[in-house]
Amino acid sequence: MSHRIDKVEHLIKEEISLIFLHKLSDLHLGFVTITNVRLSPDLKLAKIYLSVLEKEKRSLVLDKIEDKKGYIRSELAHRVRIKFIPELKFFIDDTLDYVEKIEGLIKKIHEDDDNKTNAGTTEP
Repeated sequence: MSHRIDKVEHLIKEEISLIFLHKLSDLHLGFVTITNVRLSPDLKLAKIYLSVLEKEKRSLVLDKIEDKKGYIRSELAHRVRIKFIPELKFFIDDTLDYVEKIEGLIKKIHEDDDNKTNAGTTEP
């Protein structure tokens, strides 16, 4: 069953990406990427994770997408042949924010180490 869920998740991700690209371009959402799709075991609920390039527009983009959720689901039904089209729930994927934060902390640690190393050595 897990293999089927993976296949359906991948298919939904591809099709929703195409819907965003071709059918929702008039919403002026900016650069939006579908990063992940997670289906419930009964295939009735799909959690769609989005990455929005402009951080300050995330809530606005999510609101516009929520307004078009029915349209997106309808378009998906025309493109995908499965018994039930799952209910769609959209979420902002903030994984990249977390990665940036960790990279910043690592960089700061390395800078602090370099400063301590340089401060400890004296030149003749």
